[in-house]
Amino acid sequence: MTIRTHTPKLLDNPPVPVQAKLAAAWGTLAFLILYIDYFHLYQPGAIDQIRGGEIFILDISGGLMSIFFVIILIPGSMIMLSTTLPARVNRATNLVVASLYTPLLVFNAAGATWDYAFYYALTIGIELLIVAFILRSAWTWSRIPAVPSGPTTTDLRQELRQ
Repeated sequence: MTIRTHTPKLLDNPPVPVQAKLAAAWGTLAFLILYIDYFHLYQPGAIDQIRGGEIFILDISGGLMSIFFVIILIPGSMIMLSTTLPARVNRATNLVVASLYTPLLVFNAAGATWDYAFYYALTIGIELLIVAFILRSAWTWSRIPAVPSGPTTTDLRQELRQ
């Protein structure tokens, strides 16, 4: 009788950079916004209201369409900005944009009927969880000193001053 003592190899799980996490979160948020708006078209009367020239209580116009473009441009742009901005600017940008974007997400509940209360609670709730993840990731972004302090780095600090 043979006893197998083979232990499986663990998968490598390297740390994911904060920039990649932020970009992934913004990308997820952008897709959700688009799909949630698309699924709205399945509600009875939604397409008829659009054909009548209105969305919610707003008249469809070039200005309104431009506003809609900016609403989706923000998370779309944050994907790129989260991967390209320097860390300090990146952190501040993510904190500010996510904070300002939160009320916009909640506004989607305006005009919702009780028939779709669960749908809006679910979709807006998930969007808010993603924004909370963005805020937490940016807020807790670790700070590593440029030159560590201590007796072993004295020579390095002196070289930097020269």
